[in-house]
Amino acid sequence: MTLIPGSRAAGRTWTVRLTGHGDHTVSVTCSVEACRMPARSKDTAGMRRFAAEHARAHARLATVRPNAACACRAAECAFHDSARSGCSGTPMLVLVHNPAVGQVWTLAEVCQECARLIPHITVLGRAERPGTAAAAAPGPAVSGGPEPVARVAVAGGFSSPEAAPEAVARRRPHRGGPRRTR
Repeated sequence: MTLIPGSRAAGRTWTVRLTGHGDHTVSVTCSVEACRMPARSKDTAGMRRFAAEHARAHARLATVRPNAACACRAAECAFHDSARSGCSGTPMLVLVHNPAVGQVWTLAEVCQECARLIPHITVLGRAERPGTAAAAAPGPAVSGGPEPVARVAVAGGFSSPEAAPEAVARRRPHRGGPRRTR
């Protein structure tokens, strides 16, 4: 596909989804048909780790294109229902993952304006400005408006610290009464 100078390329999206089934198995699907997914499994935690790692692999391979149009606009601003956007600013690669649901990871090339409106995102990269040798360092800040909440990097997946599989369960404090002996 040849682009006319100054034209925009369609913003790309990748969606990785963990789906539960009635037989207590789960499966992982990817919006890229060429991706090979494992068979259904009863190991939900393992499949969730696989899905997060698969989304991470797409993020590592993707380079934000400076001429990318906003994928959010193409989706009629479905990533942020509460407000419409004028779609402006530098293209960014973002991960949309709601830790409360935890079953869908969406990578998308969106503009700065839409990125500020999308809940549960992590900015993974920004498009190179013409004349610069390297892309701007990825970070959660979006210039020109209210700053989104900074995300803490979590080893083991694209998620919030609260949903990290490595999190250690806290023990409840003793609240009086007899203690059980083992």
